[in-house]
Amino acid sequence: MWRVGQRKISRSWTALFRVKTRAVCAEATAAKSKSIVESTELKYKAGDKLHGYTVTTVSRVPELHLVAVQLVHDNTGAEHLHVAREDSNNVFAVAFPTVPMDSTGVSHILEHTTLCGSEKYPCRDPFFKMLTRSLSTYMNAWTFPDFTMYPFASQNAQDFKNLMAVYLDCAFFPKLAEMDFRQEGWRLEPEDLSNPDSQIVFKGVVYNEMKGVFSNAENLFETQLQRSILPSHTYSTCYGGDPLCIPDLTWSQLRDFHSQHYHPSAAKFYTYGDQPLENHLEAISQLALSRFHKIELNTAVPNEVRWNEPRMQEMSCPPDPMAADPDKQTTVSVAFLLGGLAAMDAAELFVLNILCSLLIKGPNSPFYKSLLTSNIGSDYAPSTGMNGHTKEAYFSIGLQGIAKDDVERVQDLIQQTIDQVIEEGFEESRIESVLHSVELSLKHETSNFGLGLVSSLMPLWNHGAEPVSSLQIGDHIAKFKESLASSSTFLQDKVRQYLKENQHKLTLVMHPKADYQAELEKKEDEKRDSVLSQLTQEQRNRLHSDAFELLDYQTKQHDASCLPSLGVADIRKEGETTELEDLLPTGVPLQFCPQPTNGITYFRGISSISSLNDDLKPYIPLFSYITSKIGAGNLDYKQMSQEIELRTGGLEVSAHVVTDHSELNAFEQGVAFSSLCLDWNMPYMFSLWQDIFNSPDFLDVERIRTLVMMLAADMANSVANSGHSYAMTYASSQLTPAAALTEKFAGLQQVAFLKRIAEQEDLQPLISTLQQIAVHVLDCTSMRCAINSVPEQVGVVATTIEGFLDSLPKNRDDPDAHVQDERFFPRMGRTHIIMPFNVNYTGKSIRTVPYTHQDSPSLRLLARLMTTKFLHQEIREKGGAYGGGATSGSGVFQYYSYRDPNSVETLDVFDRSVQWAVDGSFTDQDVDEAKLSVFSQIDGPVPPGSKGMTRFVHGITDEQRQQHRQRLFLATRQSLIESAQRCPFQQECCIHEGSLVIVNA
Repeated sequence: MWRVGQRKISRSWTALFRVKTRAVCAEATAAKSKSIVESTELKYKAGDKLHGYTVTTVSRVPELHLVAVQLVHDNTGAEHLHVAREDSNNVFAVAFPTVPMDSTGVSHILEHTTLCGSEKYPCRDPFFKMLTRSLSTYMNAWTFPDFTMYPFASQNAQDFKNLMAVYLDCAFFPKLAEMDFRQEGWRLEPEDLSNPDSQIVFKGVVYNEMKGVFSNAENLFETQLQRSILPSHTYSTCYGGDPLCIPDLTWSQLRDFHSQHYHPSAAKFYTYGDQPLENHLEAISQLALSRFHKIELNTAVPNEVRWNEPRMQEMSCPPDPMAADPDKQTTVSVAFLLGGLAAMDAAELFVLNILCSLLIKGPNSPFYKSLLTSNIGSDYAPSTGMNGHTKEAYFSIGLQGIAKDDVERVQDLIQQTIDQVIEEGFEESRIESVLHSVELSLKHETSNFGLGLVSSLMPLWNHGAEPVSSLQIGDHIAKFKESLASSSTFLQDKVRQYLKENQHKLTLVMHPKADYQAELEKKEDEKRDSVLSQLTQEQRNRLHSDAFELLDYQTKQHDASCLPSLGVADIRKEGETTELEDLLPTGVPLQFCPQPTNGITYFRGISSISSLNDDLKPYIPLFSYITSKIGAGNLDYKQMSQEIELRTGGLEVSAHVVTDHSELNAFEQGVAFSSLCLDWNMPYMFSLWQDIFNSPDFLDVERIRTLVMMLAADMANSVANSGHSYAMTYASSQLTPAAALTEKFAGLQQVAFLKRIAEQEDLQPLISTLQQIAVHVLDCTSMRCAINSVPEQVGVVATTIEGFLDSLPKNRDDPDAHVQDERFFPRMGRTHIIMPFNVNYTGKSIRTVPYTHQDSPSLRLLARLMTTKFLHQEIREKGGAYGGGATSGSGVFQYYSYRDPNSVETLDVFDRSVQWAVDGSFTDQDVDEAKLSVFSQIDGPVPPGSKGMTRFVHGITDEQRQQHRQRLFLATRQSLIESAQRCPFQQECCIHEGSLVIVNA
């Protein structure tokens, strides 16, 4: 998976933590923590010898409830970081420095082909096959600008061993077969294999993936910004692969790149969780490292030579048909090279992340005030914030959606803002709010902490930085406060050093070009002709037979018995149950879920919109986006933002649509509210909600305009990267009333609706509409709430939320949020939408049955079977799309393809998959593997703050979940065939079907 650079704002310390950390309640887990964390600290010390490794350091990080053990493999020099923590979701990763010196995408294509078969596991595509032979909670591979990493996570010890064996063999001993290179990388072949005289075209999974990536102007801009600010070495390339350069890569070059980069002497190994370190070391040594000796590898990235003066570049992009103002599609950004991540100490890096947050995050930040509130543009430029994925970090700031003539104005505003910050500094309350966010992130528990940790540490570790030092957040905060106390201009001096006096400064400007797509297609044709001209006549004649040779390779059944696998017996029979208390303060239903939340209280609320006129409902997403970002009570929007940052982890409002679990024409519609805070801040959090509900300020026209432009831009920009989601949503919209409303709220209809709103000069009608909606939504008459907190908090929670609910308006006699739409009748429809993309996105949806229906589990299994045993081969391997598959849920069976060179052909594949299922073209073992895959999703880790949400959000009880679980276990090959025959899949009997293809221009 190619990892595009950071988008939008860096969330302050994201170079340290890409995801918020997971911590446990010490009182609830003290005994077990001692057995994992404390025993690890006591067991190992520097100098210890373990399975051919030497322990170098053992470090306790109390604020994160972990112990880190660092080791070096004696014979190869491989480095290993083990993080012992009370977390059953164990993680493994191995990373290699990969420094491509061209834009052929060699490191990206190697990431794909490495997982296509190995010495011990010579079957085709063991990675995708292991997805259905495992209970993994995560499996993937990541290509970054200068390293490639292979991570997985699992809660099952045997599964962890199985996956480690496959990952190690694929990484160190891959087949790298030429057929897999042609499939995953690139090839030339007739566009239509049934017609040897059809046009010769480029095909390949990565080739089409990158065409899709660069259909998005934001991705184009981010890539060019990195290439231009760091132009002297590997970062000057397009590491994911430029479609115009990918055909320059040869199979032999791919193999050479592996031998030059994938060696233990440069590798970084990472293990995390509650499993014993020594088991991991023994396995890694036996399965991989024992076959290597230490060598010298040339993978070092030199520091960029500093510029003597700033530079400026211009580039072009395709016009955006969804832009609110066609004349405002220019993007400008100013980037500053900050310095080497390894050269900086961790405390300095922490300061830079805090400084980044102070500069750009929220309406009280200097750049937000100068750039966004001016309404010159629609939003921050792509890549705004601090990028810490390269050896030397850089900070960028700019605007998108501006007029061409405003470029110089934006540049001036950026410089004036820097000068103003140096002159005035930051308010103490702003600094406090950022540090409060750090404290909250240390306590907030997520289910994927181990993965987030390795993704944040690897950019530092890859270039020689000491990885554990960046985790010592408590020390960094203390040092930061000391620096502030010792110098009143500490932060201003940093701004002066890194921004004002920094000559390594790039201004990048991107303008839309009307004939961009035509020029690109011309270049692609010229590239194809150039490659063809280098072929002999014999090679040209062989293109057709080569294509059929690959097709035969893709179609042939490969024996996968060499791969390890769990069995259905490894799945626990009983699902996890959650203790819940149902309360009724002031007549409003409240679900209380006692959990070890580590000093944090989590709040959710849902308010019905059933009484709202249908013509007002398209405004609900905009209303939700705006409501917590404007002023309320006695606070203007800047003061409100400041209080939210100081007292909470954010106040979120969103549209809510959920299909009923037992009736497809029934659904719940409303607006959802959510927030979290430290326990002692709970009264302040509800006081803020009280102001929002009682007296929101919808009269600040310019603030409303800014938010409208930002949301419209975000939605329009999302289509290119999430086209398959939009296709599925649109295709489903004619099948159930909930899906129809979802399309209005989050589909292409909403994208077009926001575009029209953003084009309006007079916002008074909009403001009037928002006020009408507020009367219906910001009311507790038809509202229900949920709180997750420690058991001891139940009394405080009841009292606090009762006071909150008592204060809310009760202006309506609203019907229940659950409604039954008797008038809705599903319809069949097919739609093609043309957009300026280089690839297609396809979706097809079929109305089926609700969650509690006996066939629902079978359809879920059929979706996995179709995806892994039929659609993956047909759409990705043969068709060349980046992805494709099927899902089942909410009463709809959905097909999709992603970054797909085909469209109508893919719809035909969808249709053929039905006959494949009806014919029973799968085995009993295939069914068992589908069960493993489905249960890996069902039984994934759920953090304390999210426990009980299946019942609260979807109304599904533990008993209903267990019944669904039992039906999954009882499913057989024959019962799945019968379900496929019963459900309205087949074209001739299906009238409840919809499809959408988003095709390229």
